[in-house]
Amino acid sequence: MAKATKKQALGRGLSALLKDPENDIKSAEDKNADKVVGNIVELDVESIELNPFQPRTNFNEEALAELSVSIRELGVIQPITVRKIDFNKYQLVSGERRLRASKLAGLETVPAYIRIANDQESLEMALVENIQRQDLDPIEIAMSYQRLIDEISLTQEQMSDRVGKKRSTITNYLRLLKLDPIIQTGIRDGFLSMGHGRAIINIEDKKQQLLIYEKILSDSLSVRQTEELVRTYQNKDASRKNSKATSDSVPEYISESMEGLTEYFSTKIDVKVAKNGKGKLIIPFHSKEDFLRLKKLFD
Repeated sequence: MAKATKKQALGRGLSALLKDPENDIKSAEDKNADKVVGNIVELDVESIELNPFQPRTNFNEEALAELSVSIRELGVIQPITVRKIDFNKYQLVSGERRLRASKLAGLETVPAYIRIANDQESLEMALVENIQRQDLDPIEIAMSYQRLIDEISLTQEQMSDRVGKKRSTITNYLRLLKLDPIIQTGIRDGFLSMGHGRAIINIEDKKQQLLIYEKILSDSLSVRQTEELVRTYQNKDASRKNSKATSDSVPEYISESMEGLTEYFSTKIDVKVAKNGKGKLIIPFHSKEDFLRLKKLFD
């Protein structure tokens, strides 16, 4: 207990040091920087501004209220992380839920780790810290990865090292951003899982994606059922493309006659035409009786 009191007193002492204009710390090389940077300091909540780079956009009000009750009873167990931006002014790097809940609980100060970081470093720290959280939805994680690519210029290999995730895992998250925005919202709101999203993304046509999404919701399809539905669509799509390719390669005088031949033989007739104009008709049969039926048509 004495140890905890000593640590808290140290934080208050460093807080007083930071409020002394003559000892203002602007860089890691400044006097007294080693006493403050990387240590836990009690900071006024009003001196901390929110992080404009925060990748998280949704904060559950009920969960915040529950956390504020816990903080009111036990205090802030895990310090937030801030960066110094001016005299007695700080910007949040990570821990926005804890800061919001502390304000709800009526706290005037919060324990914080102080960092000296530029905008890019602050963004990277905020994104990486958020990706490590367990309660982010898949789209929030995907957007964080994309921001690391766009704004920090990290490769997927570098991100893998930063966040401790396999490169294939990062790729799977990033692919979710190719889904129609309506489906992305559905994942964020918990109407379907990342597994559903990974199945749907194999369909390039956004309209078809939405049709499958609507069927998942209406029929409460599992991930496995969704994967099967996507395979069925892909097979039909491939058949349509093959059929179109075949019809495009057949001379017009033959394609005009195919409907009549199919009607006459009561079966689908296939045709193959070589570049020299020669070709052959393929008339399939499905049983002995079917063969004899076709044979009579030639008599």
